This record gives sequence, structure tokens and C-alpha cells, in this order.
Amino acid sequence: MNQGKTTVGGAEAPGRESGRWSQLTAINWAKALTIVLLLALAATLGVGDMRQVLYLSLHISYCLWWLIEQWLFPLRREQIFNERVGFGGFALALLFIGVLYALPGLAAFLNPAPIGAGTVALALGLFIFGSLINATADVQKMTAKAMGAGLVADGIWRKVRHVNYLGDLLRYLSFAVVAGLAWAYVVPALVLLLYLQRIGQKERQMGAKYGEFGAYQGRSTRLVPWLW
Repeated sequence: MNQGKTTVGGAEAPGRESGRWSQLTAINWAKALTIVLLLALAATLGVGDMRQVLYLSLHISYCLWWLIEQWLFPLRREQIFNERVGFGGFALALLFIGVLYALPGLAAFLNPAPIGAGTVALALGLFIFGSLINATADVQKMTAKAMGAGLVADGIWRKVRHVNYLGDLLRYLSFAVVAGLAWAYVVPALVLLLYLQRIGQKERQMGAKYGEFGAYQGRSTRLVPWLW
């Protein structure tokens, strides 16, 4: 993958030499696909209400930030989603992350009801807090790992062990709120199920890797502050 490659957000595009990519590369291309699909919806169905404007603004800015963040913090590319995937895994990422995650956007364009001020306020609050939580968690962990830290259990990670997932869930929930149709909530529900599976894996891995993890578990929750 060293010859004739292109990049999206600093990640390599699919190459013919090896036929295999990192999970991060697949996710980056899926995010780019989401942007293309949302713009295609706008071009095909038209933007006739603030609901569509707000949805495009939130979801596209989220995807762009995912890509820009890796350019701003190159070290992050070395820390996340390094597992290798073949063509099947790459295609699955495009379908699940690129296409399925864009479905609330379709709901936003199909919903004929004008969006209310309360809905806008709720969606913006979820998106802003979710983004702040997620970005703060990522930067803190990235910096700590670069300085040779082991278990990161202070700062924003102090009370919630998977706080980055919490931030991400709040953002996906904000997309469904803007969309305003019941079936748009299928996506945040699926993301939650995926994260619950990842949480179980990470809990076992950290328990085996860090001797102090048991004490950390005793003073924190997995995902929802004070509850679980």
C-alpha cells in the first residue's frame, strides 16, 4: 500500500497491492460515503425546511471532523482501529457505517412536518455536549498514551469508563431527534448495541492488562454516569 495511494482524512484509499486495509481506512471511506449520500439527498429531494438544513449541518460536520481530527492529530491514526480487514470487512463498513448510519438523513428529508424550536434546542444540546465529551475524551487519552501512561482513569474518564462512547451516542441520538420519525431511532439503537458488545470486550481486555482496573471499576460506571 505504499505505491499509488490516495487519502481521505489522512487515511489510505483501497490499494491493489495488498487487498487489505485497516479498519480505520474503511471507516474513513464510510464517513466520506455518508457525506456523499446526504448531499445526494439534498440534490435529489431538495432542502425545503430548517429540519433538512440542521440535519445536513450536524451530520456532515460530524463526518468532516472525524476526518480532520486525524489530520490534526496524526498520532491518533496509530492508536485506533488498527485491525486489518479484507474486501468483505471493507464493504461491510461502507454498508453499515456509510449507508445505514445515513438513514436518519433520509427520514429528515421525508418528514413533512416543520421542526419546532424545542426539537432544535434538544438536538443542538445533545450534539454539542456529545461532541465535547467525545473530543475531550479522545484528546486526553491520546495525550496520555503518547506520554507513556497506562490505564487512563482520571479527568473525563474518572467516573465513566467508556465516556467516549457516551459522547458518540449523544451525537447519533441528536440526528434521530432532528429527523423526527420513529424509525430514525433504529440507528442510535444499533450503535448502542454495537457499543455494548465493544464495552464487554474492552472490560475483559483492560481487566487482564491492568491490575488496578478492578479498583477503577469500583468507583466508576461503564457508560451512563451513576447508573450503569
